Amino acid sequence: MPAFPRDLEKGLNSHAPMPLTVSASRPPRDSTPAPIMKATPPLALPKPQRKISRTLEFRLWFNTYRKFFTLVITLNLVGLLLAALDKWHYPRRYTGAFVLGNLQCAILMRNELFGRFLYLIVNTLFAKWTPLWFRLACTSTLQHLGGIHSSCAVSGALWLVLRIVLIISEYHHYPPSIIAAGVVTSVAVFISIASALPWVRDAHHNVFEGYHRLVGWFGLASTWVFVILGDSYDVTTHSWDPNGVTLLRQQDFWFAAGMTVFVIIPWLTVRKVPVVVEIPSPKVAVIRFERGMQQGLLARISRGSMLEYHAFGIISKGRQSDEHYLICGVQGDFTQSLVDNPPKFIWTRQLKFAGVSNTSKLYKRGIRVCTGTGLGAALSTCLQSPDWYLIWMGSDQAKTFGPTISALIHDNLPPTQYTLWDSKERGGRPDVMKLLKETYISWGAEVVFITSNMGGNQEMMEGCKKEGIPAFGTLWDF
Repeated sequence: MPAFPRDLEKGLNSHAPMPLTVSASRPPRDSTPAPIMKATPPLALPKPQRKISRTLEFRLWFNTYRKFFTLVITLNLVGLLLAALDKWHYPRRYTGAFVLGNLQCAILMRNELFGRFLYLIVNTLFAKWTPLWFRLACTSTLQHLGGIHSSCAVSGALWLVLRIVLIISEYHHYPPSIIAAGVVTSVAVFISIASALPWVRDAHHNVFEGYHRLVGWFGLASTWVFVILGDSYDVTTHSWDPNGVTLLRQQDFWFAAGMTVFVIIPWLTVRKVPVVVEIPSPKVAVIRFERGMQQGLLARISRGSMLEYHAFGIISKGRQSDEHYLICGVQGDFTQSLVDNPPKFIWTRQLKFAGVSNTSKLYKRGIRVCTGTGLGAALSTCLQSPDWYLIWMGSDQAKTFGPTISALIHDNLPPTQYTLWDSKERGGRPDVMKLLKETYISWGAEVVFITSNMGGNQEMMEGCKKEGIPAFGTLWDF
């Protein structure tokens, strides 16, 4: 049960947390049409009381993200315990390798290039001919790589504590410079991790951006100092070894080098590009960029080149198109500034990162459900594939999102490929699960992708799990 990167969630969540309802849908090509459209819209019913067993509730909570996190943390804690009790001598001798090996893995899991490579491999090798359960597992794994990122970062910090404790316990063998570098590195790593906690990211995004990035860079620099000093000092002779060959033979040197490369790669693609901003309403800014994009990608943008990057889903008709769009719903200072003072240029990373929708190629047919500005992460999939059905819910959609977004839908999708539920026009929200279940059966879908706010996501994920419908929803890291 996957989702979208946490930075993206703020940009995608709707202003109106309404879920969906029925409408016309195109039946499977090789089956008899199964109508899901009613003569009157009886689905706008009072919100049903959710009833879900504790078993299903736990299965939803203990998703692949938490499974990855638990596995990695457990393995590292076992190793830490054995090393601390001096039952496993290797990590006591090469503690730095365990520190930097974990931190390098954490950085790699969030690297755009590595992520795009994984999605490319999965989409190429494991196409629609593989069993559905396997394709679902591939999507879930790719969606929840953040669990490995978080657990490796925490594990690296814990190994670093052990490294500092071992050095301080034998402080008479080490010069003060090594101890100081180790302590400074530890403080930087823990501040960087603390700034990425969910409540900090949600409530204080700018604090997260500044501390996680700048302190992280400082931590990387201090790590290099710690590695070079530590590997150049011989504790047996209490002397410095200026021979660079010795340094090149150390594991932690190459782990630090790998970390540096993975950090630098995305920044090499940062560009200042021209944009056209449309303000259809005070709630939304629609930004148009040059060149088309494949579906399932997300863009990070900023008004400056270094700080406060925000992620949004990319809308494009395909690589052959001349433009792509971002829907930026007003959620904070950054998005408000796009409405109040529309820019003519935006800083962005040309190397886009892949979201869960990128695995839509694995499925024969699917449903893309979204609320409000979540359309930004969903629409490209339906525009670029006739096998994906769009369900979009919101309030006063045409007025809020403007003619550009409306035209992208009505000019490029047949009426049999989408349901638009405007809660203002229809007098309220639909019976979400009735709509989803009927559409899922009629459309012959294999999977449902959901982009909504926390309440809408929870309701739909619980309903799909209860009905046995494979679904991937928005992920909130813990």
